[in-house]
Amino acid sequence: MRQRLGVGPGSVLEWDEDGDRVVVRKAGRYSSEDIHRVLFAKTPRRRTVQEMKNGIRQHVKKRHAGR
Repeated sequence: MRQRLGVGPGSVLEWDEDGDRVVVRKAGRYSSEDIHRVLFAKTPRRRTVQEMKNGIRQHVKKRHAGR
């Protein structure tokens, strides 16, 4: 299965339920669009670099919680 997915020991995988199936794939990196949508979805104002870093950190923690 590792060869088919192209992953090795220590690779991060995503597991999703799709009805009665479980879908496994390599965890992708976040695109700049993903990051922008998370950080700027609610308030259209300029952010400091520190605010952006904190927002990214919170999003990653939330997404990977329990893994």
